[in-house]
Amino acid sequence: MAVRLFMSSGDLLADRRFDFARDLQLRGDLAAAAGLLEQATELAPGFASAWFALGDIRERLGERDKAIQAFRTALAADPNDRHGAALRLMRMGEQPLAAPSQGYVQALFDQYAPKFEAALVDDLGYRGPAILFRAVLAARHAVRKPAFFKRAIDLGCGTGLAARAFAKEVDSFIGIDLSPRMIEKARETGLYAQLDVIDMVQGLADQPDTSADLILAADTVIYLHDLAPLLRQVARVLTPGGLFAFTAETCPGDGVILGEGLRYAHSAAYVRAVVAAAGLTLARLDDLSARNEDNTPVPGLVAVAAKA
Repeated sequence: MAVRLFMSSGDLLADRRFDFARDLQLRGDLAAAAGLLEQATELAPGFASAWFALGDIRERLGERDKAIQAFRTALAADPNDRHGAALRLMRMGEQPLAAPSQGYVQALFDQYAPKFEAALVDDLGYRGPAILFRAVLAARHAVRKPAFFKRAIDLGCGTGLAARAFAKEVDSFIGIDLSPRMIEKARETGLYAQLDVIDMVQGLADQPDTSADLILAADTVIYLHDLAPLLRQVARVLTPGGLFAFTAETCPGDGVILGEGLRYAHSAAYVRAVVAAAGLTLARLDDLSARNEDNTPVPGLVAVAAKA
């Protein structure tokens, strides 16, 4: 998923040079595009979009030091980091791994909301809610949980795809998402009793103890480096016997990496360790891909953890 963000510099000439540079970039003339972007930043030194685009081109040209400087300038020009410059610096090893800024996530999904389902389902073959549904039903049978969930929380609910998949199994849904435009789309489904525009860890922290018997996170933990804070809140909010089901992108080894798509991949070993550390029991951990990239399944996991 790639949505280009543009924030005007306020200078018409600088904005025009940015547009011309983008055209040249699409034609493959990266050097000429970089030259125009440099002109744009000379006209408007605080032009975050131009600095970010310049960093991207410099990196593609193999000009590492210049790319780092441009990304750092983009970040300084926009402390909310709506372009994701910090993530690019993390990928280059210039900053420690951390969660993306809320400004980046919100800007990304606010832009993506109008075409979210068509792009995700039709273009990327997204199947996260379906594989979560099957995994939850299997885990529920294994732990002999009642055949109906009273209260579920949908983390990173987006447009409501997970709620649709589980609609016949859940009495009441709470949806949590950082993007106001995604929340607007979710509201249109009529499936949620409550919808909150908030970061998912903070949103869970606002929920009462032992108040949900199902928590879902479909294609959302890919935006978290450290899953421990989330899982601590999950363990607190789940009722005894409650289930937490999530999809993740995965990688070899025992750690976490930031992939080329600026999404985090969590190894199976890491998932096992962090679930156990939260005091939850891993009921299922299967190698299943929730989406494609370039018509190839992205290595993934579907996990279901239970509270004793």
